[in-house]
Amino acid sequence: MIQYDAIIIGFGKGGKTLAAALAKKGQKVAIIEQSELMYGGTCINIGCIPTKALVHYSKQSQLMNLKDFDQKSAAYRLAIDKKTTLVSGLRQKNFDNLDNLDMVTIYTGKAKFESSHEIVIQGGEELTSIYGEKIYINTGASTIIPAIEGISSSQHVYTSTSLLELTNLPKKMVVLGAGYIGLEFSSIYANFGSEIVVLDKHSEFLSREDRDIAGMVQSTLEKRGVQFKFGTEIQSVRDVEHGVVVTYRDQDNTIHELYADAVLIAAGRKPNTEGLQLQEAGIAVSDRGAIKVDERLQTTIPHIYAMGDVVGGLQFTYISLDDQRIILDNLYGSKQRTTEDRLYVPYSVFIDPPLSRVGLSEDEALAKGYEIKVATMPAAAIPRAKLTEETDGLLKAIVDAKTDKILGCSLFCSESHEMINIVQIAMETGQPYTYLRDHIFTHPTMSESLNDLFQLIK
Repeated sequence: MIQYDAIIIGFGKGGKTLAAALAKKGQKVAIIEQSELMYGGTCINIGCIPTKALVHYSKQSQLMNLKDFDQKSAAYRLAIDKKTTLVSGLRQKNFDNLDNLDMVTIYTGKAKFESSHEIVIQGGEELTSIYGEKIYINTGASTIIPAIEGISSSQHVYTSTSLLELTNLPKKMVVLGAGYIGLEFSSIYANFGSEIVVLDKHSEFLSREDRDIAGMVQSTLEKRGVQFKFGTEIQSVRDVEHGVVVTYRDQDNTIHELYADAVLIAAGRKPNTEGLQLQEAGIAVSDRGAIKVDERLQTTIPHIYAMGDVVGGLQFTYISLDDQRIILDNLYGSKQRTTEDRLYVPYSVFIDPPLSRVGLSEDEALAKGYEIKVATMPAAAIPRAKLTEETDGLLKAIVDAKTDKILGCSLFCSESHEMINIVQIAMETGQPYTYLRDHIFTHPTMSESLNDLFQLIK
């Protein structure tokens, strides 16, 4: 049995970065990935990179103002080809980055625990057993498939992974779920020219966001042709000639049928722990299947760590990257870094325009007992938005009335995914809102709108 200083299960952002860092420290490292199509992890292959590429290409397609569906389909096929080329190149680069390190061995196959130190890898018909002094789990998450009649057998139902390989643009697509993933794909395909209907079981849209922000997001997407139906209960999915029929019950208990060319499941994601045999190592999991870890990402077995989506919580690539920083600090550094250090984590939803937020919403701030000041500003008031003809959206800031510290900010506008990082840095460094109100920004930019937004705080 080959022995390693470190075994890393999963080739995601945290795992691959940690593998390189440990190898440079002189450790003998094994990294295991179950599929040769997933070198580099979710973000590169089926997550951030391909979806944001399609966001970009769909925006280009929309700006071309194509009228004929055949022309829209051709633009979509070209986008899928470009996305595939991009992903393939990045995947190979990520593989080579580790494969070229003398201290790293890459195994392709499914891993499972035999004990707290032993891992068995099944690659095809071959079984390989290896031993690790320390083991790091970075297996990510996967789409939840709801228990709906016919959904698993349909030839026209897709996940966010399989939809990325669809080369024919659907004329009509039904999206099951109005969460962030469902909204991103709805925006992408609406821009390409698909007719989109979103079915969601909840009666409230984007419940995490303030009602003014959520309302603006909904109306903007509806203006682009996305239809929303809330409070629905999916009864069944069945294939018919050339398509699929989704049967659902509405809030009035009336049954409806929707014909579509494709159905996207966007009902959330779950940690990838199935088949790992975590019980053989004594690793505890939550009732949702996430691996339990402490603030330094150690599992219930001290020499086994877990990072990224598999531990539950925020499922972002940059969180996985920060997880490996915490682990490295625990191994080689001051042992001061923990997950408790993450006070203000920004996020962006890449609809058109993107929605970005950091900190508390207005409702959350009030619920926590803060006395607050609030400012809102339409994106149409921003000179840069006017000249680029991207005037949809709304900007909102929440400030502590007693300390003048920024409690939260929601930006639904062009370039918000860049702007939100500026706000986050101001919050992280404890700056009052006047820091952004009076900051010198270049002109004409979207960032300078932060001057105007925080000027409205009274």
